[in-house]
Amino acid sequence: MDFQRNSDTENCAPTEVEGDSTQSPESRTGVVIGSVMDIAGSSSRVKLDRQMIRDLSESSDPSAAMAGQVGSLIKLKVGSTWVIANVRSLSSIPDDFDNIAAFIDFLGEGDEERLTGRIYNFRRGVTRYPAPGASVMTTTSHDMRQLYAADDRPHVEVGTVYPTRDIRAAIYFDAMLGKHFALLGSTGTGKSTSAALILHRICEAAPEGHIVMIDPHGEYSAAFRHNGELFDVSNLAMPYWLLNFEEHCEVFITSEGSDRQMDSDILAKCLLAARQKSRAAEGITKLTVDSPIPYLLSDLTSLITQEMGKLDKATDSAPYMRLKSKIDELKADPRYSFMFSGMLVADTMSDFVSKIFRLPSYGKPISIIDVSAVPSEITSVVVALLSRMVFDFALWSRNEPQRPILLVCEEAHRYIPSDRTTSGSAVRKILERIAKEGRKYGVSLGLITQRPSDLAEGVLSQCGTIISMRLNNDRDQAFVKSAMPEGARGFLDTIPALRNRECIICGEGVTIPVRVSLDTLEENRRPASADPSFAQLWKQTGEEEDIIRRTIIRWRTQGR
Repeated sequence: MDFQRNSDTENCAPTEVEGDSTQSPESRTGVVIGSVMDIAGSSSRVKLDRQMIRDLSESSDPSAAMAGQVGSLIKLKVGSTWVIANVRSLSSIPDDFDNIAAFIDFLGEGDEERLTGRIYNFRRGVTRYPAPGASVMTTTSHDMRQLYAADDRPHVEVGTVYPTRDIRAAIYFDAMLGKHFALLGSTGTGKSTSAALILHRICEAAPEGHIVMIDPHGEYSAAFRHNGELFDVSNLAMPYWLLNFEEHCEVFITSEGSDRQMDSDILAKCLLAARQKSRAAEGITKLTVDSPIPYLLSDLTSLITQEMGKLDKATDSAPYMRLKSKIDELKADPRYSFMFSGMLVADTMSDFVSKIFRLPSYGKPISIIDVSAVPSEITSVVVALLSRMVFDFALWSRNEPQRPILLVCEEAHRYIPSDRTTSGSAVRKILERIAKEGRKYGVSLGLITQRPSDLAEGVLSQCGTIISMRLNNDRDQAFVKSAMPEGARGFLDTIPALRNRECIICGEGVTIPVRVSLDTLEENRRPASADPSFAQLWKQTGEEEDIIRRTIIRWRTQGR
């Protein structure tokens, strides 16, 4: 079938004839490249002219050069509206060498300008579908600007729309944060730098914001040293008494099975009594074992000893000794001093909340919590405590002027794993609760991970905006696709082919799914996540003895 090069639909403005250079790209309304074969709701099939696609691929206009390719956009005329669709896949048509079959996903529709035939007032969703035989046209650079232009809603610009060089890609601030977001990408794709770029843009747009980032590798301190507050084991000063009972159990109880239940009962009784002895508990009539009331570790161990002294000779004293020994061990180990120091007994809850949640922010809206030096045995408990405090603060401040908080978790699959055997961990429970309920209380969750398939089932689907960089693993790709709306499937099929610092953005934060070339971030604002150059570093030698000596000192003292 030989397709005409201008639309044969009524009231459509004339289109540019191939080779006609008298019209600027801005005046084009597109060229006809095929016709509709089948209509089936969100997904349909069209027939594209093979020679026309080949000719357009040589165009100097990037949007025209992409016409008809997987991931490109096409438009179809329905009355006085233009329907926009995305090319999901291409296949040959048996016994038809002139045309190609393309499966498409409808994205949205826009009104037609009567004089020019251009698109304006684009919105997501389709109210009227084209009929079989309707012409399929290319989208122009002007169309692309209309589709991806940010409206009056608050937004941040993070890059340029692929394959254009000048159309900016914007993410809507409230839509992305209000319904959570996830940044996904295999190691080496620029995921950490992209996360820093997005957070920098958010900080610039909201210098009085409140962002808490859990940094498990100590990468982001270098990126936010000028516009954020940096915390690690040297200055975090996290009081142990802020732990709730479940978190206390994860730290203090080492037994399993029936012994664990016995140890838990003893700890609950003694912990409640220790909290009740505190001056801060005076006047509180509904004090519970979870109440964040300061208490002395020495009081707790004394109460455990007292309970053990009440035993008759037939009762086993092992549970009491296990608890007491573990508490004494934590007090004596300098690695835990950031949390279990005797200096952290004072009621500093107000100061701790203020500095961690940036209330007020003083122009530094982000807290980077570097947990890389936290002993691995309690890293998950520290993350659980910080996450729960974010949620609890939002919960108990509902009658106050609202201060929404964004909690960002790097390496999220470590804390919300898909393995069902870890379902009892405190950190997994609180992060799953934030994913499901956080938006009701003004808590936003940002998940950053290289293994989305290792995330707990359902958590990714709670993220309204997905920012996906290249994923090399088939299981990860399938997991992300299953969490995406039907209209984004064509874009997601390009995930394995993305270049470094390119991503697909889908969901609430953008008008329609978009492939973005992310901006280059300045060197002094990047995280310390660059890969070492083996070829360069293995040419260097000297000072090995001093390097080993200094390393062993830090190793033995467990400090930096």
